[in-house]
Amino acid sequence: MLGVLLILSVILNVSFFASKSGKIQSAVKIGPRFPDFEERVVEVATPEAARSERRIALIELKGVIGAEDGGDIEGLGYENLVQQLRRAREDQTVAGVLLKIDSPGGEVTASDILYDAVRKTREVKPVVVVMMSVAASGGYYVACGGSYLFAHDTTITASIGVIIQSLHYKELFEKLGLSMETFKSGKMKDMLNGARDLTDEERAYVQGLIAQSYDRFVGIVARERNLDEAALRNGVADGRIVSGTDAKREKLVDALGGVDQALLKVRELSNAPGAGLIRYESPFHFGKLARFLMESPLRGGRLQVDMEGGLKASPRRGRLYFLSPVLMP
Repeated sequence: MLGVLLILSVILNVSFFASKSGKIQSAVKIGPRFPDFEERVVEVATPEAARSERRIALIELKGVIGAEDGGDIEGLGYENLVQQLRRAREDQTVAGVLLKIDSPGGEVTASDILYDAVRKTREVKPVVVVMMSVAASGGYYVACGGSYLFAHDTTITASIGVIIQSLHYKELFEKLGLSMETFKSGKMKDMLNGARDLTDEERAYVQGLIAQSYDRFVGIVARERNLDEAALRNGVADGRIVSGTDAKREKLVDALGGVDQALLKVRELSNAPGAGLIRYESPFHFGKLARFLMESPLRGGRLQVDMEGGLKASPRRGRLYFLSPVLMP
């Protein structure tokens, strides 16, 4: 058994350093380069559509949106999705994009980058969004970049708002007879320190940061959905979650429906009836497995493994999130 583990360890380490070497070599290459995506056919084209060689690209956003390099073991991080959108945007054989979202939101900057990538793609070819169980907060933020939005009747969406949290443990420290000594360069440097109370000035400053991101979020929703911003602020944009049915009533989505209806719509908007559906997949590399095993416990967040083998990332203290806490796993 020990011999098998030793051999596996050697293989992983060799693959890891090989992948690092490959990164260094690729860094000196000139010009844009896509990751080595593989294409898998999800639905074949009709005989008539097959002659035109036009396809629809299926891209999926699942789970908490986080600004982590490389994503999970399957290569599904947010940067990977940006590259998938770019590939679909620049591939002349791709007539349109079907963006499938099942996410409670995530980090502000990562959500904004994904929204921008969706918007850029929409300017070149149609992007039809279909919301699954959840497309809330940052998930809805990203969806707003699409050309046309579908939601299931039972989809949980909206949660238009921003949140930042910090654990307050001052009273616990006092009960245990502990205290924290802090040396800082400026009065605001430890403003989210849970070992002491926030000052009024600190509270106002943090609330100001929240307001900046919230203003951007509401502004994007108002512009993309052609809604009155003041009415949004005084209504559904107060952070509440809503069903797909209510989202349709509030004009946050265009129609109720699922993947089948969304696929028909993207074919219609792309003028590509019967076009086949393909998806991008990242090929498995031992180097990726090695990086995942070596880096995941060191990323500073909490890593959870559920009974189905999935990975869940918990929010980190001190970061701004487009996220609905009630929807966190």
